[in-house]
Amino acid sequence: MQIKKLFLQNFRNYESESFEFDSGLNILFGKNAQGKTNCAEAVFYLCTGSSLRIRHDKQLIKMGAESAKIVAETENRYGRLTIEANIYENKREIKINGSKITKNADLMGHVNSVFFSPGELRLIQDGPDERRRFMNMSISQTSPNYYTALLRYNKILDQRNTLLKNKDVSLVLDTLPVWDEQLAKYASVIVKKRAEFLEKLTPYAGEFHSFLTDGAEDLRLAPDRKYEGDESEIAKTILRRLTNNYEKDLRLGFTTVGPHRDDVDFFIGGIDAKAYASQGQTRTAALAVKLAEVEIFKEYSGEYPVLILDDVMSELDLPRRKKLLKRISGLQTILTCTHAERVLYGTECKKIRIEKGRIKQEKGEQDAR
Repeated sequence: MQIKKLFLQNFRNYESESFEFDSGLNILFGKNAQGKTNCAEAVFYLCTGSSLRIRHDKQLIKMGAESAKIVAETENRYGRLTIEANIYENKREIKINGSKITKNADLMGHVNSVFFSPGELRLIQDGPDERRRFMNMSISQTSPNYYTALLRYNKILDQRNTLLKNKDVSLVLDTLPVWDEQLAKYASVIVKKRAEFLEKLTPYAGEFHSFLTDGAEDLRLAPDRKYEGDESEIAKTILRRLTNNYEKDLRLGFTTVGPHRDDVDFFIGGIDAKAYASQGQTRTAALAVKLAEVEIFKEYSGEYPVLILDDVMSELDLPRRKKLLKRISGLQTILTCTHAERVLYGTECKKIRIEKGRIKQEKGEQDAR
């Protein structure tokens, strides 16, 4: 999977700019706040239909403009296709080869993407929401069924939580079983897919962590194991627990059982990383998980995803920089940094200098190949 060309119009700080990417390493470099991350964000947005940086799409529109456009010419093993997003104040339109799609699930899987930035340390340092977000985003790109189940689960969960706040207890108790049957059905899909994903992810993450640390420390992921069996058995377990928690849910006013409460623990050298890991340990562990995610996409789709590394090199020491460059050889990678020469170490790449939302062409500047 690759992004061949990218066009941005009134997107973030870009008025109008076109990019051409190579199949290997592409470096976007320049001073801070020039638009490097914005370009990387646009690529991720076209792959997933969402941004990791904002809550509302209208924030992607350049100040003073009425709309933004992102267009990419992409290629996967089935051929070439064009993905286009038109973003307006209160809506958006996404087209694939000129045909408008009606739901985000239809976008997933055409071109997969893995995004890593220093902010991804939240994956380990912050609360369970961040780890669920990571799983949801990753699994959704390879499983439209999961993405659909997640949307429906969250909608029903909101309705159930609203019901629990109703002061008419008799009405609540009469109505809850209707919601619970549906909630358990979609929850079972989410739980099963997450278990399969983590079962594949964990050994890869351990392998890459060992590679990055020269075997000095081991990384282990330990997911919640509240549910066993196939989807049918999981649904029955969740339904039973929902019923058993009626009194607690009514007292608290929200649903206390289900995959929206699940978590994953990280252990580095047998120690709880969330509580005791240093910044450096956390950074290496998070990077190992992201590299593992790359392999998961390859396993599911048969192709490597587009890897986006946003300002990662500045956070790594020299040995880990070189190891990372060695590992991503052969992947289409979009890497942002302030000084290209400080991260290359002889690596072949395409360099693109960004200045104030424009590609800056300098006399004598050539690709480093």
